[in-house]
Amino acid sequence: MSTVSELRITLDGSERVVAAGTTAGDALGADGRTVIAARVNGELRDLTHEVRDGDAVEPVEIGSDDGRAILRHSTAHVMAQAVQELFPDARLGIGPPVENGFYYDFDVKDPFTPDDLKRVEKRMREIVKQGQRFSRRVVSDDAAREELADEPYKLELIGLKGGASSDDGSSVEVGGGELTIYDNLDAKSGDLRWKDLCRGPHLPTTRNVPAFKLMRTGGAYWRGSEKNPQLQRIYGTAWESRDKQDEYLKLLEEAERRDHRKLGVELDLFSFPNEIGSGLAVFHPKGGVVRKVMEDYSRLRHEESGYEFVNTPHITKGDLFETSGHLGWYKDDMFPPMEMDGAEYYLKPMNCPMHNLIFRARGRSYRELPLRLFELGTVYRFEKSGVVHGLTRVRGMTQDDAHIYCTKEQMAQELKSLLTFVLGLLRDYGLSEFFLELSTRDDSEKFIGSHEDWAEATAALQEAADDSGLDLVPDPGGAAFYGPKISVQAKDAIGRTWQLSTIQVDFNQPKRFGLEYQAADGSRQQPVMIHRALFGSIERFFGVLLEHYAGALPPWLAPVQVVGIPISDDHIAHLEKVAAGLRERGIRVEVDTSADRMQKKIRNAQKQKVPYMLLAGDDDVAKGAVSFRYRSGEQNNGVSVDAAVAEIVKAVEGRVQI
Repeated sequence: MSTVSELRITLDGSERVVAAGTTAGDALGADGRTVIAARVNGELRDLTHEVRDGDAVEPVEIGSDDGRAILRHSTAHVMAQAVQELFPDARLGIGPPVENGFYYDFDVKDPFTPDDLKRVEKRMREIVKQGQRFSRRVVSDDAAREELADEPYKLELIGLKGGASSDDGSSVEVGGGELTIYDNLDAKSGDLRWKDLCRGPHLPTTRNVPAFKLMRTGGAYWRGSEKNPQLQRIYGTAWESRDKQDEYLKLLEEAERRDHRKLGVELDLFSFPNEIGSGLAVFHPKGGVVRKVMEDYSRLRHEESGYEFVNTPHITKGDLFETSGHLGWYKDDMFPPMEMDGAEYYLKPMNCPMHNLIFRARGRSYRELPLRLFELGTVYRFEKSGVVHGLTRVRGMTQDDAHIYCTKEQMAQELKSLLTFVLGLLRDYGLSEFFLELSTRDDSEKFIGSHEDWAEATAALQEAADDSGLDLVPDPGGAAFYGPKISVQAKDAIGRTWQLSTIQVDFNQPKRFGLEYQAADGSRQQPVMIHRALFGSIERFFGVLLEHYAGALPPWLAPVQVVGIPISDDHIAHLEKVAAGLRERGIRVEVDTSADRMQKKIRNAQKQKVPYMLLAGDDDVAKGAVSFRYRSGEQNNGVSVDAAVAEIVKAVEGRVQI
């Protein structure tokens, strides 16, 4: 019987001959620092994975998306080891990588304190320095249960093998195939230091963790269900270099400075009174001004583009959502029903069923299509308390909601023009960098409608996306239950991505509501329905813009566009006259007549991020002029009143970004 002495594998696109028993790491010449894992036949593997004849082997670098995920997952293991060494009674939940970091859940008697985190981080650094080796081994279900008998949550995950969902993070623990345990072994003796149920892959050793930091703690229900025990979650971040981590931490500092919740208080824009309830905002006068300007401009642009305005109530009988399908597919996200007049009524979570009734209210002809209905409609969604976040995740929101009814022949062109309209309006508000995400159906049972309809709708959206020239990212399985969608993703001033506009093609709602129009040949045809929320919601877009501009909204959106600052009371009358002229031109202006000194008045205006300050003293009054001061601190003295007014009006009307 002969033995195989060499293998033929594919590496760097060409065939290589390697010795039998070669590991992926040896084949790649990996040092465990830059190249930290391998992709073998498309699957992520440890560098210790033994290659086979015919394998295709590719390097996974630590700075790649896959490499960072492996780094962060490995660091989560280091953290869990440190926690159990310091808190022996801690029981393990799950510890997956997430965007920009990782977390691990623990069942502990008392919540972790800031001092506890310092101790854990110190112990982690010791483990990293020790260079403990991550070692994978396959185990049977029974062996895993025996080894992890003291870990009740791991035992539950073993029972989920083959059915574990990434929704609860358990995919990092078990999957549909074999069970594996990763041992952390002493670098010198090889003795076991710690172990965890895990699919991997991992870094070669703990020493390959270049930079990490623990960030915060919080509560989390086991597997995301409020019916399960609440665990303590520790969040951390890990990066391929200290420089990259420092960049990220600086970004977090900047994001905190821009936090719209903080700015909302500082600028007196909105609040969330406890007496009203979680996720339900009230807008103060200044916030109301900004919101009105946003809405008015949106209405103007929609009117110019052929939309017709409609209005619908906040509450409806449940039968409407039976017809639309939302009670079967969306009920968990709706507020509970109210019993009235022998029927169940619901706060509406979306406007589309009511728009369908408007379309169906009378006979429609092909000559009316495309029919574009637009509403600033307030809807209510029962978001879980753990995800409610300022204005960007609320329970009551006003959507700039449109539904377009068209023929199948009109669909492709309508989608193209619609996407152009959406991107143009977002650019008017100062956003300029976008990419698109195309969400399609998968083979699960959460989708309704025929595969043929879905294929046609998806192809039309793909064509519109390609025509836009923007990058398109696929999102398989991410569609709404009734149809595929395009999401417009916008980057803000510090590079964060926000999902804003959505465009969804829907063949199902027209069927369920029996929507028809009379075609040119006299036959009755079903229209195509396109759902479109441009901002997502007014509240969310308000929050995004506040963070994008760090509160310094451009002049056309600023609640107060100009503040007049007199050097003394003798100069108030002059500035009041200037202010009156500005108001006649539609400019929002105030004159600071408080007893504060001039310098404090300037600081107050700067704190409120007012775009323009007009100062006046004796010389200005005598010359019919002002000292023109910008938000940046730059100042031009002796500017004529007419010139100052003209510059401000031009900037506001031109939606200049300053």
